[in-house]
Amino acid sequence: MSESKKTEKIVGVKGMNDVLPADAPLWELFENTVQSVLKSYGFQQIRTPIVEPTALFARGLGAVTDIVEKEMYSFTDSMNGDQLTLRPESTAGVVRAALEHNLTYDGPKRLWYAGPMFRHERPQRGRYRQFHQVGAEAIGFAGPDIDAELIMLCQRLWDDLGLEGIRLEINSIGDAEERKRHRDDLIAYFEQHREQLDADAQRRLYSNPLRILDTKNPTMQELVNAAPKLLDYLGEESRAHFEGVQRILRSSNIPFTINPRLVRGMDYYNRTVFEWITDQLGSQGTVCGGGRYDPLVEMFGGKPTPSCGFAIGVERLLELMKASGEQFPPSQCDVYLVHQGEAAQLEAFVVGERLRDAGLDVVMHCATAAGAGSFKSQMKRADASGAAFAVIIGEDEIASGTASVKLMRAAEGEANQHSVAIDSVVEFLVEQIVGGHDHDHDHEHVHYKH
Repeated sequence: MSESKKTEKIVGVKGMNDVLPADAPLWELFENTVQSVLKSYGFQQIRTPIVEPTALFARGLGAVTDIVEKEMYSFTDSMNGDQLTLRPESTAGVVRAALEHNLTYDGPKRLWYAGPMFRHERPQRGRYRQFHQVGAEAIGFAGPDIDAELIMLCQRLWDDLGLEGIRLEINSIGDAEERKRHRDDLIAYFEQHREQLDADAQRRLYSNPLRILDTKNPTMQELVNAAPKLLDYLGEESRAHFEGVQRILRSSNIPFTINPRLVRGMDYYNRTVFEWITDQLGSQGTVCGGGRYDPLVEMFGGKPTPSCGFAIGVERLLELMKASGEQFPPSQCDVYLVHQGEAAQLEAFVVGERLRDAGLDVVMHCATAAGAGSFKSQMKRADASGAAFAVIIGEDEIASGTASVKLMRAAEGEANQHSVAIDSVVEFLVEQIVGGHDHDHDHEHVHYKH
């Protein structure tokens, strides 16, 4: 007898990870905190497509960048021949949307976004091929005050998340003319030491020499440290802008270090750039990066519009939250419905909907492949669900028009089971919650309806 052919198991794409239910509470805590902090600063959410025209990123990020050269997921739409790319970052898409829909016609806009990005990198801790970012973009603001506000917003987020050990580095990369003078001198400097440049630096020497300063190659550190510093090339306006950012940060007790080698990987940045860095994630230490990008709107065909923003690597932040030692319990429901018999099941469905009308989270016991399950097995599931209460309906309860309500987390010495008229179960449970018997669950969402 021939063996049946085994179906090959399909696994996910390398570097694109599943977020499993056990991790959901951590993601929800982060997302809720971010939304709350951004709202407190007056930012409004914008959602842009995951797919954009390839030209958007080639123009905005710069053709001679690692992202455009070797990390983008780009393809030709077989239906119409369009050149498309899965977004490797979101600033370009947000600015494109703001320009396309004329969002700043009535004044500057504070916008924020969240979602997946895609880069074909070597997967490692905190860095994946599908990764998530949360970012903020302040479009139409020219002064150093918005730069400082964005940095202070980040500090508030770290504080609200209970994160420590994240330090701030800032720099100014000046304006185009200042960068050109510095660029010319930088090229001349590196030409004199060409034999010390690695392959990446030699490739970038004439196309993007500023990025050589950001090298991680230890053999080039001494050479880079002695290179001309862009800060020495700043004109009066750029210097005043940078000093204005520092003045506000000092006044607000936000500690920072000026890192003259700090640059950003995209071509559209100017003046203020900043990074939030931690030593707790190995070599992948940057958890947030941002800065000013005044030229970008004009690069996309719009009128000159000063802008500033940042992006947070969500997976890296979550690694820090886990390392903080805080416990993130599994998602809990308020009530688990236990039932036995057809009539009891039908009644349990009715009770469940009434409880949900009152704002409670309810899990209904449903049959598995092994069957409906005994009372004992159902109660085990009720306990494992984390429910504060189990509502039990069986043949005896149907006959008497009642339900048994069991307090799953009752204190020692407290009565933990009550017989309650079916029509009064909702009122009873809401009273229990409001009365504080359910100490371990957040019930601010309860909105009892009559």
